[in-house]
Amino acid sequence: MNPTLAAFAEPADSTLAALRTYAQLFAGQRARLAAAAIVYLIKHSPAVLLPVITGITVDLLAEHAPLTTLLACAAGTALLIAQNLPGHRLYIHLISHAVRDAEAALRSALAERLLVLSLPWWWRQSPAALQTKLLRDVESVGLLTMALADGVLGCGSGIAVALAVTAWRAPQFLWLFLCTVPLAAALVWFTRKRLGQAQNQHREAIETLGNSAAEMARLLPLTRAHGLEPAQLERVGGHISEAARTGLALDQAGGRFGAMAWVGFQGMNALCLFVAAGIYASGWIALTLGDVVLLSGFFATLTNSVLGLANLVPQIHRGIEAIRSLDLLLRSAPVQAVGTERPARSHGQVSFEAATLAHEVGAAGAGVHAITLTLAPGETVALVGPSGSGKTTLAMLACGLLEPQAGRVLIDGVALATLDPQAWRRQVAWVPQDALLGDGTVRDNLAFGLGPVDDAALWPVLHETGCKAFVERLPQGLDTPLGHHGHRLSGGERQRLALARALLREPRLLVLDEPTSALDGQSERIVMAALERSRATRATLVIAHRLSTVANADRLVVMDAGHIVDQGRHDELLARCGLYRRLWQDEESAP
Repeated sequence: MNPTLAAFAEPADSTLAALRTYAQLFAGQRARLAAAAIVYLIKHSPAVLLPVITGITVDLLAEHAPLTTLLACAAGTALLIAQNLPGHRLYIHLISHAVRDAEAALRSALAERLLVLSLPWWWRQSPAALQTKLLRDVESVGLLTMALADGVLGCGSGIAVALAVTAWRAPQFLWLFLCTVPLAAALVWFTRKRLGQAQNQHREAIETLGNSAAEMARLLPLTRAHGLEPAQLERVGGHISEAARTGLALDQAGGRFGAMAWVGFQGMNALCLFVAAGIYASGWIALTLGDVVLLSGFFATLTNSVLGLANLVPQIHRGIEAIRSLDLLLRSAPVQAVGTERPARSHGQVSFEAATLAHEVGAAGAGVHAITLTLAPGETVALVGPSGSGKTTLAMLACGLLEPQAGRVLIDGVALATLDPQAWRRQVAWVPQDALLGDGTVRDNLAFGLGPVDDAALWPVLHETGCKAFVERLPQGLDTPLGHHGHRLSGGERQRLALARALLREPRLLVLDEPTSALDGQSERIVMAALERSRATRATLVIAHRLSTVANADRLVVMDAGHIVDQGRHDELLARCGLYRRLWQDEESAP
């Protein structure tokens, strides 16, 4: 298991569990973090020791010490302060490398996990929510580390030195110093629940807003076509307002916490000053004027340090909520079963033995029920039937994208469940109805997943699928960027390019989802001829919505409500299958 994924072996459903998970995420960075801590303590020492330096300087002035002694003290202080510059640069180098490396490892682990999660889980997710987890949540974990490093080291060292020097110079004041700890604990206990709730509500509002913005972008053509901009703006505006409201509530909760902490600690700071001054004036305890300044300075350091630690609470809450959010993705999401046997180069025979997969209640489509069917190498089989009859589900079972709940899928007689699914899918090519193209160049899209491919291998496939002419017209030919989702091409050009990409893989199983839906008559004939020429090297499974495009298939399988109703040649089905005949007549009578 990926070491970063292993950190989520225990559910992070409590604060303690989340903090343990957080510590395990940085297990590989412990040496670098330890070095950063040492460097920080050295470079931060001037701030911690300033009350001591101030107290010594006041006593030297009270004792009328020679100027040379004051100059020596000033020179030592200057050196102490000057070392902060190289020290700080080294600290940032160490801590930044630790945090960024851990963030990269966590994002890689998330990407690795996402790639093996089952497709039904993916269908229920919002891309914006997943983007939030991959970017914002991981960033929150990194920010937590930076905040803890600066806060715990800086404030912790200030508290330790303040208590140690006070115990040495004026132990009678320790009781006053130690009163700050229960005050800080009380503040944290009083506000932690409200801060946690506010943080959780704001995170949910931001995720909802992200989903709404993504949907707005996806539906933009439809929105403009119907003049629905005001309605869409009102809908998105509601989510924007909710994000602002929850953000304001979070800020107010944090503000109340900060104000209470500031008033409490500054009040105690003033109390310490006047108590020390009164004791010095009365002579009740032997204190020098420098001790009064030292005690006042150290109490200010102590209160500011405790206040700094208390102010970390909102940041810690954000980090813990981020870890819990990532935990839901990394632990509770279902992973598709993976076999271990690596198949040799397949002959392309795919068989279904009473394969059954029922979709969830309310999901699109009925799934498939007890399907028994065999696709032979070199055979073109078309799946036809009404929408929701199970055609796409059956094709996904053949590719290993879904797993049957009962029955088996076999590749060359071997159960697909026992095979390494990636090894089988590398011998499969899928051309969806909505051609999926990336933002890269024509070459990038054609060779997707294949590595470098020579032009001599690309152009024949482009010619076969009718892509050669329009690719040559592009400004940079094969190296022309296609833009977001390939927007520089028409729908038919995108579909032909997706088919060329599929044929370039030389698959043993080719799955086509209405391969000519976006093509004109001439382009359709070119594409079908290309498929016919190369059919002997593979099995071809066509999901057909227009029966005329697959009337010459070797076999047509008629499906309805997840069952195979009949199968055979076009003429045979017209003669004996009422459902097929009705579908054919409906298509012929359509305008």
